[in-house]
Amino acid sequence: MGVQIKKLINPEPISFRMLEGKKLAIDTFNILYQFITTIRQRDGTPLMNQEGKITSHVSGLFYRTAKLIENGIRPCFVFDGKPPEFKLIRKEREKKKKRAEKKLEEAKKRGDPFKIQIFSKQSARLHSYMIDDSKRLLTLLGIPWIQAPSEGEAQAAVMTKNNEVWATVSQDFDALLFGSLNLIRNLTVSGKRKLPKKNMYVTVSPELIKLNQIKSALNFSQEELIALGILVGTDFNPGGIHGIGPIKARDLIKKKGIEALEEIEWKEEWPEVKTIMNFFLNPPYTKNFNLKLKKPEVDKVNEFLIEENDFSENRVTKTLNIFERGPKNDKQEGLSTWF
Repeated sequence: MGVQIKKLINPEPISFRMLEGKKLAIDTFNILYQFITTIRQRDGTPLMNQEGKITSHVSGLFYRTAKLIENGIRPCFVFDGKPPEFKLIRKEREKKKKRAEKKLEEAKKRGDPFKIQIFSKQSARLHSYMIDDSKRLLTLLGIPWIQAPSEGEAQAAVMTKNNEVWATVSQDFDALLFGSLNLIRNLTVSGKRKLPKKNMYVTVSPELIKLNQIKSALNFSQEELIALGILVGTDFNPGGIHGIGPIKARDLIKKKGIEALEEIEWKEEWPEVKTIMNFFLNPPYTKNFNLKLKKPEVDKVNEFLIEENDFSENRVTKTLNIFERGPKNDKQEGLSTWF
């Protein structure tokens, strides 16, 4: 879900070339959800192997990561750990998925392919085996991954502040509230995207959002930016304050600062404001990682993708060549510094 502050942000269009040589921390759960909802067959069902096990996440991770490597980008993937107990959005999401599952069954009984496609995506779940598959694939490919103690975008955001990576890659704006210096959206979903419930496609390109530029344009401190997020709603107080959208929230903070949070009607089931504020300012973080890229274990990758998951041998072989050689613009003598 993430905080809904898109109206206040003016992203900068960027190209893959602009990111060449940069280390990026990718909010993995965020992109895996994208893969299992968007990488599907014509009838709306996800990609599956012969055993009926979903492989959309593996396909997305393998081929999209290859594109990053080919363009000289140095990715690391950050996996969510245990969410804080006060993350209320979990309950909201579960309710929505159960409603979608019910509507999916009804659509199947009616034989409505359009609705089946819609509700299949809405009811998609990120299962534990998908996370295990992703970690296994990244390890075999030699791509670093990090197990965050809590929220993945929080770990990535702190890494930008520590100059360990240049940017967080995520579709959610929460990373900005966690203090990510740079946020990149649409990096792993660039290309054509079908509009929901319409037979229309739009071109999606990577975009960069710089935290300091946002705070400067709004004349906000980090605490005031978080306060704005709380007013419109975060994963910890879903929906935000009734009747307050991004523009009104901005004006309230400009007028009263974070004191504006003391005058709002707070729902009893929400955690205290200071609990949410402190979590964004001081999220759990680990230094237990190594961002060095390694050479792929080709035989094991082939076994996992081709033998276990029925991927095309020809496509896998061509794509693995990218992981073996590194960036397309790298000279041979530069490979030792890449891996």
